[in-house]
Amino acid sequence: MLEASPPGSLVRPGEADTLNVAIVVPLQGPAGIFGPSCECCAQLAAEEVNAGSGVLGKEMRLTLVDGGASPSEVADEVDALVTAGSVDAVAGWHISAVREVVAPRINGRVPYIYTALYEGGERGDGVFLTGETPNRQLGPTLRWFASELGLRRWTIVGDDYIWPRASAASAHRYLAELGGVVCDEIYVPLGTEDFEAVLDRVVASRCDGVLMLLIGNDAVAFNRAFCRAGLDRDHIRFSSLIEENVLLATGAENTRGLMTSAGYFEDLPTASGLDFAATYFRRFGPGAPVLNSLGESCYEGVRLLTELLHRAGEVDVARIQAMAEGLEYESPRGTVQVRDRHLMQRVFLAAADGLQWDVLQQL
Repeated sequence: MLEASPPGSLVRPGEADTLNVAIVVPLQGPAGIFGPSCECCAQLAAEEVNAGSGVLGKEMRLTLVDGGASPSEVADEVDALVTAGSVDAVAGWHISAVREVVAPRINGRVPYIYTALYEGGERGDGVFLTGETPNRQLGPTLRWFASELGLRRWTIVGDDYIWPRASAASAHRYLAELGGVVCDEIYVPLGTEDFEAVLDRVVASRCDGVLMLLIGNDAVAFNRAFCRAGLDRDHIRFSSLIEENVLLATGAENTRGLMTSAGYFEDLPTASGLDFAATYFRRFGPGAPVLNSLGESCYEGVRLLTELLHRAGEVDVARIQAMAEGLEYESPRGTVQVRDRHLMQRVFLAAADGLQWDVLQQL
């Protein structure tokens, strides 16, 4: 696993044979459940880069930053690393509340590869985004529920920060187009464990489905409470951010009627997806952290950074941005392409089957 290093211990940019990347992933808080998978996938990507010719002829080295700290603390640490010249790029999975503070602090000085699915609209200088956005993930999923299951009445339950609120605004628009309705909209603080009052409102809303916009352990607590209350008998739950770690922590008895969509699953039945899973477990063993879309996104972030640098020929944000459009390569998610600094990719719908995801179809 990667180890966090104080700035004074890092290789300095004067060493021409290294390219240093800060990997920002959560090690605490509700999203901390994702951290180990993110670390391993980023490490695997860097090892593969270094097993070849490196990047721009340099060895890639990763420095871990805890993206689960407060947004200001994360931004302070990243800013210090960039200002000191200790890192040449920043990448990783962390919530949008962190990205919103980190991106202006980096301010285009180095490339910043943000790998989380997010609400869309990021235009910061030097920011590239590998994750799913509502127009390719949430919108098509709600259309599928309407056409295939006749579900048009939804209650939204989310953590109280930008990604859930902005995604909910998108859901309102998509449902209006489908003749659907948001029956209620409920937000809770990050780290919420007691959902009794929330569930009372879900019942009172008379919805058919619950759109979960909860992070990590918050989603686990909600799922357990939801099923204890027996609401899984009559309600579908859909989350665009729920993966194998949350599924395992939720427990097989609490996954009936639980669905998600993502660009990658551990059991994605494609050649590229299966090859990646085999490589991951061959490297880290059967006891490795669970492989999931969030972890794989960090592999994707390192891979995209490498491809961008190879195309640009140097670590210069202006040149990277000028050369990025249309960049295409093969990844565990299949063929992906950069458009407007976002990674275009396939998105798949899946339903929980006990502790595994049954991938139903491409959206």
